[in-house]
Amino acid sequence: MTSLPCDKHLSHPIPAVSLYKDQSSSLFNGNPIIYRTVLSLYMRVFRIARTWQAHSGVASDTLTERNYILQEARTLFRQNQQMTDQESIKKCIEECEARIEIGLHYRIPYPRATYLPPLGLATQKGRKLRAQQRLRKQAKPIYLESHKET
Repeated sequence: MTSLPCDKHLSHPIPAVSLYKDQSSSLFNGNPIIYRTVLSLYMRVFRIARTWQAHSGVASDTLTERNYILQEARTLFRQNQQMTDQESIKKCIEECEARIEIGLHYRIPYPRATYLPPLGLATQKGRKLRAQQRLRKQAKPIYLESHKET
């Protein structure tokens, strides 16, 4: 067992914990730089939540929004924890960065809604449902990729 250098005076040495402890995690096996980027984003979201102030200035709104930020981060990071495809991981990183920047800019932690009326995107050969669904998927902003359409 390895221990930290500063714990020689302790009766029970503290074991050194590696950031890359879980060698089986899919994120580590792919690229340690991506692992550090994801971990950095996760910690950044928690720092933002800790200092978040609601735009309205009401304490209950601030608490609600802070809890939303924390819960959303936990849910999405755990949901994507087992991803192995590097491209999909990079898309999730881009989505996270976009949501952070939009949230900080507009001072709203919730994803900005987009409105596309049903069958509102024109196709070349008329309005076929399958083509409309494909166009709606392509028109979805990057910061809403993790959210399912309702």
